[in-house]
Amino acid sequence: MRIVLVGPPGAGKGTQAQFIASHLSIPKISTGDIFRANVSGGTELGRQAKQYMDRGDLVPDEVTIAMVRDRLAEDDARDGFLLDGFPRNVPQAETLKKILAEWDARLDIVLELVVDEDEVVRRLSGRRTCDRCGRIWHVDFDDKQDDICDDCGGHLFQRDDDKEEVVMHRLEVYKHDTAPLVQFYADEHILVGIDATGPVEEVTKRALTALRPLEK
Repeated sequence: MRIVLVGPPGAGKGTQAQFIASHLSIPKISTGDIFRANVSGGTELGRQAKQYMDRGDLVPDEVTIAMVRDRLAEDDARDGFLLDGFPRNVPQAETLKKILAEWDARLDIVLELVVDEDEVVRRLSGRRTCDRCGRIWHVDFDDKQDDICDDCGGHLFQRDDDKEEVVMHRLEVYKHDTAPLVQFYADEHILVGIDATGPVEEVTKRALTALRPLEK
């Protein structure tokens, strides 16, 4: 099965991608993983990407797409994959469609994790990271009464990208870039929305239920 997972920051894509891919025995492929593999492996594409990443710039579409093409051509992705973080916009989606068509393949389904803005802000702005062990706690979900890590005694702090104003900016970027992508896949008749609120296990159950008709 060939799946794309989309959703706003804080929707739980990484967590759900791991569970779904494991259930279906297909590789979970994220652009972050691909970038790290190419950079650490010293590939030509990795060297190109690193120049942008070191400057804090976005890696250009052509480099990202070339990396994704190479990854999808590997043996473990031949019979299926789950893409998390790609495509991010309509041009990338159109290119992915062409790549798969060259291999006489197509996407089976695009799962959209649906969660409202208030919940996203609550999830992300409530996160606190331990400065010693790196564990992430949540001021609401973990019932934290202090700024001390229960695991190691380190100090908990709020990362810059978890601050409310930054989260709101990330949501605006997502809506600008990805809302057209969601419509693109709706027009392709392969988009299925999944309610991403509630316990992780419940969200996973909803996603697997949506996939069940496609399982062979």
